Parts: sequence; structure tokens; C-alpha cells
Amino acid sequence: MRIIIVGCSGFLGRELRAYLQEQGHTVKPLSIREHTDIKSIAAFIEGWDVVINLAGLSIFGRWSESYKKALYNSRINTTHKLVEAMKICQKRPEQFISTSAVGIYPNDIACDEDSKEFSSGYLAQICKDWENTAQEAQELGVMTSIFRLGVILGKNGGMIKKVWLPFSLGLGGRVGDGKQSLSWIHINDLCRAYLHVLEGKSGIYNLCSPEVTINSEFTKTLGSLMHRPTVIPVPEFLLRLIFREGADFMLEGKIVYPKSLLESGFEFNYKTIQDALKSFF
Repeated sequence: MRIIIVGCSGFLGRELRAYLQEQGHTVKPLSIREHTDIKSIAAFIEGWDVVINLAGLSIFGRWSESYKKALYNSRINTTHKLVEAMKICQKRPEQFISTSAVGIYPNDIACDEDSKEFSSGYLAQICKDWENTAQEAQELGVMTSIFRLGVILGKNGGMIKKVWLPFSLGLGGRVGDGKQSLSWIHINDLCRAYLHVLEGKSGIYNLCSPEVTINSEFTKTLGSLMHRPTVIPVPEFLLRLIFREGADFMLEGKIVYPKSLLESGFEFNYKTIQDALKSFF
């Protein structure tokens, strides 16, 4: 297949691009900025088989009002431009996979793709608008899927890279009370899931392991593998001081299951947090 990835510079974009190329697919990166016009995007994606949209500013930042606006615009505006570009293509992409997050779901309630209840937080609102914008491609006859991502575990980026240094120095510890649920996915399973859905499937998919863990279990397992103590907790007030409202996604638990992936025949290589973390050593 001939695949365009929007957002190749990020951790997931780099890993997914390399994986798809290893599987024999042709991958071309596309960067969309505020000044990028729709006609140039249309010319770029014209005649390609698939567009995968990963664009979005990192949520690991201090959530000032300006940062929150940038979080929103980097996702919704970029997706809107992609859909508008598809409208004027002579030969539209056959398939479109856009991104969302498990942050759309309420806290500490078991959810799958059939769940109708969503969170009312700012991140959830971003996800709702993001998904609604992407779904407009379906009306153009483009087979469309939405991937709601859990916390991505990979040694070269994401959560593991951010905590590796403090853990290696013996400064790792649970976040808050450590009881918050963590819906996660290994980067290998994530890349494999993209290829799985590219084989003619569509719909909404939760991209997370079928076995949810909690923050304290993640902390204990990683510390044990690194042979480092994990006795220094990260207090809630400190996270809120650093990230402001952005601390919510670290302190709130999500219990999310990948019902659609499992029913479609996908098999996870990494089901437990222990197996996932061991793979990085």
C-alpha cells in the first residue's frame, strides 16, 4: 500500500513509519502547519491509498490557556484541513485512520467501544471534536477509522522515556496515591494494530491492552526491572504546579478495553504490564 502519515516527527509517527516500511509498504510523511493551504494538501494526497493522521501537540506540557488552545488547534484544525483536501481530490484516498484518546471516557468506569458515556473534561472535548471532524471523511466515501490510544509504552519515546532518568537515579515513585487505573499499549502491538485495520477494516477502536494495570503496579514493575527503589511518591500538588490542568490525565484512572480489536481477530503480543516492560530490557 501507498500510505501517507501526518505527524511523522513524533514518537508514534517514527515507529509506525519504520514498521510499515519493514512490512513492504511505501510511506510518505506530510507536515501540516497553520499556513499550509488545502490545495497543496490535496495535491500531496491525490491518488494515495491511505492517510494516517497522528498530528497533535504533546499533552505533556503546562496547560495554560494558550497551550490548551494550541492542543485543540493542532488536532482539530489539522484534521479539518485533511478532510477539506479530500473533498477536492480527483482520486481520494481509499482509507483514513485518525487519532483520538481513551481520555474521552469517564474516570474509573469500565468502558469499551460500545460505551455511550463520555467524560466532560477538556481533553475529552478535544477528542469528541477531533473524532467528529475525522468522521466527515466517511461521508466522502472514504473508509474511516478512529483509534482511541491508551498510554503508549516504548523505550524510544512516550511515557517510558519521560520516566527513565528519574527511575534510573532511584527517584521513581507512584503518582499521587498510585491507585489510578492505567490503560496502556506496547508500541509493537500498536503498530501491528494499524496494519491489522489497514487490511480492509473500519470503525472505532480502543488501542490498549486487554489487561488494565494501576500506576503503583507499573511503578513497582519498572523499578524492579531497573533494580532501583521506588519509594518516593510524586505528590499531586507538584504535578498540578507543573502541568496545571494537564495533571488530570496523570492522576485520573481510565479502565478501557479493546473489544473491537479482539472481536476482529487481533492478538496482542503484550497483554500484561510485566511482559511489556520486560521487553525493554
